[in-house]
Amino acid sequence: MTEYVKKLLIFGPPGAGKGTQASRVTQDLGIPHIDTGSMIRENIARKTPLGLEAQSYVEKGELSPSEMVIRMISDRLKWDDAVNGWLLDGFPRSIEQAEALSVMGPDGGEVVERVLFIEVPEELLVQRLTSRRICGSCGAVYNLITLKPSKEGICDKCDGELIQRADDNEESVRNRFRVYRESTAPIADYYEGRGLIVSVDGQGGVEEVNERILAACIKA
Repeated sequence: MTEYVKKLLIFGPPGAGKGTQASRVTQDLGIPHIDTGSMIRENIARKTPLGLEAQSYVEKGELSPSEMVIRMISDRLKWDDAVNGWLLDGFPRSIEQAEALSVMGPDGGEVVERVLFIEVPEELLVQRLTSRRICGSCGAVYNLITLKPSKEGICDKCDGELIQRADDNEESVRNRFRVYRESTAPIADYYEGRGLIVSVDGQGGVEEVNERILAACIKA
């Protein structure tokens, strides 16, 4: 029986299909998909002490401070559903956060088992993102190249109208790549130095990429 590592980070440039693949791999491995946005909303909904603290920032339209997000992640990894593993998405966003995560293990050591780095050529991603469409009603995401709706301009899930995000134009997309490279490069170098990064080819269909990610999660 194939054994997998299940304490994972996932990184990838805008348009690489990171969200889609994160949802797929967490279902395949039976682990929670933890992203900072949903984690903060979940804590607020549960009225945890950290959630009440976060709510004060949300109500003021401010970003939650890094120190608070670190505490929230540390707490989230102790929930019952995360005992056997988890996939972190959108964290860490800085070397400070990566270093904090590295001592969250039971013995105060490294907690991350593998870092999945989805790689796709920038030119292909520009094409993907400028072809992205989102349902204005339910938020479902489609792509006119890789994930077409059954009916042109209509959401398969709710029959809502599909629209193009205002920032899905080439100039905005290329600027997002620049910001991504600047912010992610130091974190990638950090995990490369710890021997935890595995590069995954993000080109191809959803199923094909999913198979590559699962292969990258197989225990050595």
